[in-house]
Amino acid sequence: MRRAGKALLPAAGMMFAASPALAAGGESFFSLRNHETVVIIAFVLFLALLVYLKVPHKIGEMLDRRAEAIRAEIDEARRIREEAQRLLASFEGRLKEAQEQAGRIVAHAREEAELVARQAREEIEESIRRRMQAAEEQIRAAEDKVKREVRELAVGIATDAAAEVIRKKMTARDANALIEQTIKDVEARLH
Repeated sequence: MRRAGKALLPAAGMMFAASPALAAGGESFFSLRNHETVVIIAFVLFLALLVYLKVPHKIGEMLDRRAEAIRAEIDEARRIREEAQRLLASFEGRLKEAQEQAGRIVAHAREEAELVARQAREEIEESIRRRMQAAEEQIRAAEDKVKREVRELAVGIATDAAAEVIRKKMTARDANALIEQTIKDVEARLH
């Protein structure tokens, strides 16, 4: 910033040289009656005062501080952007992982549903098979019962018929012989 102060002096000299007061014919340029001279002197003194008070240096420092603050803001913005990019990448990774996990869950749910359906189908088939077997056993039992009843009925009818035939054809002596023979058969079977 000291360069700015040194650069002001040659600039002031050039202003004196280019002043219309130099071109004016009547009064002297360095006269205090010449308004232009007074303005130029006041301007040069003002510039000298600015240089003496180190205003250009202070302005330079202010600009440097502002530039440093802007640089810090840019660095902070860059850091925030990088952090945001990391977060975005992290969230994208989590999203991908969540999508993969959701896919696995759906696949597992399908497998479970198929397993449950297969088990339910097998249980229903087993239940139907057991009911069919129970029904067949009931049918066989009913057939056996009917056969027994028919046999018992036939035996009863045959016994009644045989008894009737025997009563008609058998004499008392034949009946006694039959009874004795039956008693002997029963005793033989019991021993």
